[in-house]
Amino acid sequence: MASVMDQCVAECGQSLNWRASIVDTMKALGIDSSLDHRKQLAQELKYTGDMNDSASMNVWLHAQLMTALAVNGGKLPANLA
Repeated sequence: MASVMDQCVAECGQSLNWRASIVDTMKALGIDSSLDHRKQLAQELKYTGDMNDSASMNVWLHAQLMTALAVNGGKLPANLA
């Protein structure tokens, strides 16, 4: 999965820290990384924490996205695009 993500970063031409940042991960994958979209994604993935605590939500989202990518061979599942 890391090689797939590294390739996505290389193709987008930005310096992104996908290993730690949900925003950078989403940018590398070419999906909307805005706060509104992250909140929407969190709702879809059944986040139960405080949506106004974006730091905690972002950490949780990053973990969820990394798990989904790992399970799907490094590719973004269609339901998360």
